[in-house]
Amino acid sequence: MGWIFAVLVALVALLLTKPGWRWFYIAGATASRDLTALWAYIKLLRYTKRHERLNYTVADVFERNVQAHPDKVAVVSETQRWTFRQVNEHANKVANVLQAQGYKKGDVVALLLENRAEYVATWLGLSKIGVITPLINTNLRGPSLLHSITVAHCSALIYGEDFLEAVTDVAKDLPANLTLFQFNNENNNSETEKNIPQAKNLNALLTTASYEKPNKTQVNHHDKLVYIYTSGTTGLPKAAVISHSRYLFIAAGIHYTMGFQEEDIFYTPLPLYHTAGGIMCMGQSVLFGSTVSIRKKFSASNYFADCAKYNATIGQYIGEMARYILATKPSEYDQKHRVRLVFGNGLRPQIWPQFVQRFNIAKVGEFYGATEGNANIMNHDNTVGAIGFVSRILPKIYPISIIRADPDTGEPIRDRNGLCQLCAPNEPGVFIGKIVKGNPSREFLGYVDEKASAKKIVKDVFKHGDMAFISGDLLVADEKGYLYFKDRTGDTFRWKGENVSTSEVEAQVSNVAGYKDTVVYGVTIPHTEGRAGMAAIYDPERELDLDVFAASLAKVLPAYARPQIIRLLTKVDLTGTFKLRKVDLQKEGYDPNAIKDALYYQTSKGRYELLTPQVYDQVQRNEIRF
Repeated sequence: MGWIFAVLVALVALLLTKPGWRWFYIAGATASRDLTALWAYIKLLRYTKRHERLNYTVADVFERNVQAHPDKVAVVSETQRWTFRQVNEHANKVANVLQAQGYKKGDVVALLLENRAEYVATWLGLSKIGVITPLINTNLRGPSLLHSITVAHCSALIYGEDFLEAVTDVAKDLPANLTLFQFNNENNNSETEKNIPQAKNLNALLTTASYEKPNKTQVNHHDKLVYIYTSGTTGLPKAAVISHSRYLFIAAGIHYTMGFQEEDIFYTPLPLYHTAGGIMCMGQSVLFGSTVSIRKKFSASNYFADCAKYNATIGQYIGEMARYILATKPSEYDQKHRVRLVFGNGLRPQIWPQFVQRFNIAKVGEFYGATEGNANIMNHDNTVGAIGFVSRILPKIYPISIIRADPDTGEPIRDRNGLCQLCAPNEPGVFIGKIVKGNPSREFLGYVDEKASAKKIVKDVFKHGDMAFISGDLLVADEKGYLYFKDRTGDTFRWKGENVSTSEVEAQVSNVAGYKDTVVYGVTIPHTEGRAGMAAIYDPERELDLDVFAASLAKVLPAYARPQIIRLLTKVDLTGTFKLRKVDLQKEGYDPNAIKDALYYQTSKGRYELLTPQVYDQVQRNEIRF
């Protein structure tokens, strides 16, 4: 037995030196987290493989739920309460109408409609005959709306009467072969003057259509289902491809990871044209038979009142929504609800503890991912501030990584062999996901625009010839593998020899300013190195006391991170996912001759004083230094 003892001693010695004793500590501390996620991942893979083998589409799965419980409520709102049977019958009517109009598999019919039960039923119906549905952002107008319709090569557009004016404005510029179908609210099929002359009345067509399943069209598991557009924080929106397999993967991924149940009632005030509301939440109804309550427009003061009204057990948020809800006055509904879990993306760590305490939330499920990307992660164990994790024990099971990159350009920093380099713990880098074609969790379907897709792929990552989706986001992983969002590449700027994260500064400035909308960015000041921080704060009523603000900010931010210039906005521009736009603000800079909003600069004493045209000229001449 002596040789066995010697081998064991050698093995222990090896493990203590490589990977080292610290590895055992981390393994013990993260084993429960990793095993829970691994089990969820196994269930997800079983689910996706089974549906791939059966060649199931999203509509196939939905119809199984209709058969299982036709009279269960699928979608509920302020004005509607639709069962699975009703959703399916409307979907069949849409399919039969469009099929009779000559539309077939591979055609593209865009949808511009507010949050309502017919929204889901419309794209579901179109999918039954193989028609792809671009889901148009309802906030778009003019050139952006026209671009979204034309870039997807649409042959028709279904729009709600609420968007009559928006469509009218671009109608003359739409392709001549594009057909318009107008849908009127509350099944109003009357012929009124409120329409576009060439538009067809969809309600009238639906009235006479059959609610039976449409004629058989061979639609496959990997066929395209919908196009979902990026938020458009920079440039025009890009149409990301969502196949049936990807829809199943996204909705099932969060279902198994967060432990959702069929009996759960979901509440989402998010737009159904984006991934979060339209797939992650609505997918729980479409694929798993749960009830989803929706709202036409987000209301911070009504969030938990709605949750109580609909008996919701799970709520959804995104972007700055959690901050808006936290900023509301105390209400009887703050804890008078059944919500056991909220999930979403964008709950800043600086307000996380206050949010869960005030609203008595047992669990937060923070996720991270891009609609078009494959680098998707989730925080399922309530770790404050984390957006997910990468296993330190089994890192290759889910191949995502953080690589060294230029924080301004996002370009990978390569070694002498031309390959990318992994970041060490606590070292910020760009988040990537390995691309494996044919694998729904690793596939990159990209955008309709192939040139835009090419920009999101990095090649020769860890070996020559491999590829990965590059997110463009700077993340950092701690020793245990928990991942934290730092910034978008290009948003981090350098000032006084220090790197400044706009995301972190925005959170602190917003907290100090009473949870007001805040955008932070770097601006160039003549005769100085790097870029100075500038904060644009939404304060139309001029409630902000700048002296108190400056003193409070000094307690939470180092001198180099404090904004040197303040702009008090009288209006704010948000994307459909409640993200603040900063590109235009950064371009406008801080010239009081061109900006109507009040501007202030930080003096050498730390106070904020009015930035007048005279002061601006002094700054340009280097007579006032920062």
